[in-house]
Amino acid sequence: MSEKIKDAVKKAYTEVVKSGPGCGCGPACGSPTQEIKNESWNLSESYANVDGYEEEADYALGCGLPTRDAQIKKGDTVLDLGSGAGNDVFVARNLVGESGHVIGVDMTEAMVAKANENKEKLGYTNVDFLLGEIEALPLAENSIDVTVSNCVMNLVPSKLKAYQETYRVLKPNGHFNMSDIVLKGDLPKGIRDAVEMYAGCISGAMEKQEYLEVIAEAGFKNITITKEREIDVPDQVFLHYVSPAELAAFRESEYAIISLGVYAEK
Repeated sequence: MSEKIKDAVKKAYTEVVKSGPGCGCGPACGSPTQEIKNESWNLSESYANVDGYEEEADYALGCGLPTRDAQIKKGDTVLDLGSGAGNDVFVARNLVGESGHVIGVDMTEAMVAKANENKEKLGYTNVDFLLGEIEALPLAENSIDVTVSNCVMNLVPSKLKAYQETYRVLKPNGHFNMSDIVLKGDLPKGIRDAVEMYAGCISGAMEKQEYLEVIAEAGFKNITITKEREIDVPDQVFLHYVSPAELAAFRESEYAIISLGVYAEK
């Protein structure tokens, strides 16, 4: 099942590259269903006033601003997990300066190619984009000062393995700041099982407390929530996957879809 999920995510995000910037982190991107393509919603936050922001690299695929609370310093080596077209990498580069280094890892070939195209246009020499999976990072242990990620960890089938790999590559006393989607309560089975919603950052999400426990199990300490924002998904999106009765029961339950910022240290 994990390979099926990865293939679905790769296919969806390849379609994002074809669609161009602004597609958004939602089932609209890469969806074969025209009604969903027409939905005008996504989870992203505005980068308009963020130093280092490059609009061409922003596909509106995130759910936060992970670099904002990442405590990145001049000279740091920073890793962006699921770097897409390079949006957060270029923001991080502005923070590390010429003496620092920023690495982006993404498992979608089209995204890595687009990121390298953007890098060449910008003329940056201290930025690298690598093809690889978060569960098996193509990096040496103890080589990274700070790791960031923007609405990507929820797409990874094994969250524990992903955070164990994050722990492995961080230097002693290194840290991360992740923006991600988590849940309060549970999603209806139809939504959880829909690969389109998985690729759109929703149905791969874990319950909030379970998510934090995975981070702790991977070995991290001083786990701190830096941001918590509830996401409202329109009914018409959910109705592509569940019945009206299932949706009504879901809306009446104690649930929430949350954009979460998490900081933790090795």
